[in-house]
This record gives sequence, structure tokens and C-alpha cells, in this order.
Amino acid sequence: MSAKISKYAVLILAATFLFSCSGLKKTQEQQSLSKPAIIPLPMKVSWQDGSYTIPKKNIICYNEGSGKTAAWLEKLLKNTGGTVSLTQNDDFSCGNWKIIKDASLKDKLGEEGYMLNIGAQGVVLKGATDAGLFYAVQTLRQFFPPAVEQNDLKKVKVSLRYANIEDKPEYSWRGTMVDVARSFFGLDYLKRHVDRMALYKLNRLHLHLTDDQGWRIEIKSKPKLTEVASKGSVDNGRSGYLTQEEYKELQDYALERNIIVVPEIDMPGHIYSALLAYPELNCAENANIHPKKALPPDLFTGHDVGWSRFCLENPATYDFVSEVVGELASITKGPWIHMGGDEIEDPLYKEFVVKADSIVHHYNKIPVGWEEVTQTKVSPDFISQEWNGKTESVMEDVKVIESICANFYLDHGNTPEQKNTATWCTNGITVEQVYSFSSSNPHVIGVEAPVWSEQVWTDQAMDDRFWPRAAAVAEVAWTPSAKRQFSEFKERLAKHGPRLNEMGIHFFNSPGIDWEKDSGRKKVNGVFYNFKP
Repeated sequence: MSAKISKYAVLILAATFLFSCSGLKKTQEQQSLSKPAIIPLPMKVSWQDGSYTIPKKNIICYNEGSGKTAAWLEKLLKNTGGTVSLTQNDDFSCGNWKIIKDASLKDKLGEEGYMLNIGAQGVVLKGATDAGLFYAVQTLRQFFPPAVEQNDLKKVKVSLRYANIEDKPEYSWRGTMVDVARSFFGLDYLKRHVDRMALYKLNRLHLHLTDDQGWRIEIKSKPKLTEVASKGSVDNGRSGYLTQEEYKELQDYALERNIIVVPEIDMPGHIYSALLAYPELNCAENANIHPKKALPPDLFTGHDVGWSRFCLENPATYDFVSEVVGELASITKGPWIHMGGDEIEDPLYKEFVVKADSIVHHYNKIPVGWEEVTQTKVSPDFISQEWNGKTESVMEDVKVIESICANFYLDHGNTPEQKNTATWCTNGITVEQVYSFSSSNPHVIGVEAPVWSEQVWTDQAMDDRFWPRAAAVAEVAWTPSAKRQFSEFKERLAKHGPRLNEMGIHFFNSPGIDWEKDSGRKKVNGVFYNFKP
């Protein structure tokens, strides 16, 4: 009797085991066939049944000029635990991973487009430029499980859904702005922010370097700007500055990730920190400071704006501007310098704009300014950054960056209920409000989302303001509005929760998004942090 029971028990256990294995295999197959949640949504995607399982031994075969991309791909693959070797071979007779840089594709893909094919024989990446191939890697990265960000895939088989992707961006300018002037954010945080931007194909980092509260960039010809002016911050904020070496390091780091840093010296208003350092730039009896929220030698720690300005009738003002812009231009690797120009009324304002425009050009940079600058005739290549859309411009065909505050000022709360956030433009900006933006202006070259730091004092708070809304900014900037649908986007965004966690991002759990959960935040870096190809 006991022998029969034992025999039946063995049979039941065996059947259960086979059923469990079958169910597990089915689950794995279903997972491998699920569509990766790619953000931003590519221009064209064709999904096929099946998936490519990454083997333990991998060969990356790349042609001349694509070695940098091969290094990025190698770093990604090494986090799966297998071996990776690289071979340059222009006839592509080798490798299960192929990288093809082909300049003839530029007509089809532009400067930043790419093609990605995943099939039974492996993976093929194509692009006309390093930028395009880099973005192919970033899309491919989103096919991998989120744990790839932390080198946690050594015991896991990774399968990539078969797909053909052809992709290129809607706009050339896809930016974020970090206000380091009110509260300082240093090199380490900015590098992490650059890494996060790169994942979502954002390509412009605008640094608001100066304001009434503080001056954040070393100008060696004007040492008091860091000796005196960098000591200030908004109440509860942090002081400090970037040395020129740190600024260069940040730019190099960003350029490797196809991100250009755009420095801003806000003038002729928002300039008290400079007037504090060099009080001789003030008019007699400080007539240029009104109302007198602060006077030298006192720091300004408040939130008020529109009360300080250069003494525009003083020739020394333009000497100062020329020296500062010239030195900044000499250490800036991108083509643009942002000259501010917002929130000021002065009878000499338009004259200043024309002169500052000329000074920026003199140092071989392209000027960018807040929309108020277009009240006067600026140079043809001037770029206007719209933040409220209310300025009556005299320029009919000026290039425009859209930063309309009701959609893109991410210092405003993720929800109307969020505390310690700005409310002057609108009472909260949801993910959907960001995503809903569209423009029919043919002169728009892109979008940019600022975070002003009057009430954003810590790294966690800056994360909370940017993420997840910056992912929506990225899709608005990359994907044509006709292809965008919020209900579908939020499903993809929900699947990015574990990846944001794996990258250590202190993101806001936006309501209405059915966030996928995981074990929680781990480190503060993603797979490519501090990597140099």
C-alpha cells in the first residue's frame, strides 16, 4: 500500500514539475515577445514574432569610423555577464552585433537618425553619424531589463524582441535647463543629469549660471565673481561655483553623450550678484537697483525678480560684459551663449540687447535670449526662448525654442497639491500637461524644460521635478505630434519605473500612472555613468 502511494506521489510530483516548467517556459516566451517600452516613441517600428537571446560569447563587428559606438555597445553587453570581443571589418563577415556607419544615410536619417534591426542572426545598428548610432544604442538599451543599469544580469538570459526600427527626431533642440544660480548643483549631479538626458535622447543642457542670488562660473579676469558673488544663494539653498576645469569636464562628458552645454549669463537684469562683487558697476546712489531689495555688501537671499539691472548708461558695463562673455566663450565648446534678457524695463534695454548680441557674435558664438529680446531687431541667427508667448516681437522669422511655462516650467509641482513648488504660472503641471504641448510655428527648432531652483534646494528635489516629466519632454521633442497619444505613452512610462529606480532617480510617483514596482532604488548611477568610450 505504501509503495503504491509512493509511486503515485512520484508521478504527481513529476507531472507538477513538468507543468511548472512548461508554464515557466511559456511565461519566459511571453516576456520575450512583449514590446519594449521605448521612450521617446520611434518614428517607425515594425515588430516581428520571436526574440534574439544574447549568447555568452558575443562579437561586435564594426566598420571604419564607428569604433566609438562599438565601445558603448560593449559596455552595455558586458553588464549581461557574457564575453564581448570587437572586430573592425568593413565587409561585416563577422559578429552577431554589427555597427554600420554610412554617410550616405544622412539624406534619409539626418544628423541624429538611426536604424535598428533585431533578428535571428543578431543585431544591426546603422546611422550616418556618431550621434545617430549613439541613439541606436540608447534605444537598444531599453530592450534590456532594467537591471542592466546595475550589472545585475549575469545569471539571467536576456532576450530581445525581433524588431525593425527607423527613427529620427522631430526637433533638433531637445533640452533641459538647470538653474544653478539660486541653489547650486555641482559637477557630480550635473553629470548624472546628463546621463539621464542621454537615455531619452535629450541633447541640450542649458545652465542658468547667474542671477541675483549667486554667480556660478569662474571668470579668472573677474575673480570677485567667485570670491564674493558665489557665496550667496536663495534661502535654504546651496552656494558654490563651477571652476573652469569643472565646466570643461562637464562639457566633455556631455559631448560624449551628444549633449551640448549652453551657458547663460542673465543680463541686463537678474544681475545683483555681479553688482555685489563689483559695486562700481552701479549707477550713482544705486539708482539701477529699484526697489532696493538688497545693496552691496549684503547678499540677496529672496525670490523677488525684476529689481536689479546693470547701469546701462555706464560705458564700464559694456567693458564688463565683453570681458565676461569673451572669457566664457573661450571655454565654451558649443556654438551658443545665452544672454538672458528677461523681466526688465529700462529705456536703454533695446540698445543693450543690440550691443550684447554684437558682443556674443564678436566672440564667434550664436546668441540665445529669452523672448523679450525680440522686441528689438536682433541678428538673423538669434534664437528666442519663449517662456510666456506674450512678447510682441519685431522679428518675423526668428528661430524659437518653446519653453512655455504652463507646459515646461518643471519647478512647478507635479500636481496641484505638491508642496514647496512654484505656482505663479499655473497650479501644477502634470505629465499629461507636458505631453499635450504642440506647436504649428514653422520657426520652432525645439523645446526645453527649465527647473528654477528658488524652492529646489537638493539633488532629490531636482530629480523629483525633472522625472518623470522630462521623459514626456523628450517624446514631445523627438516624436511628431501626429504619432503621440497620451494614453499609450503613460503605459510605456509606467514600465520605466524600475529603470528609473535602478538609475537611482528620486522620481515623483505621478498619479494616473500605473507604475511597475521593483525592489527599490539602489545606486545613483546607470550603466554608462562615468564611462568614456
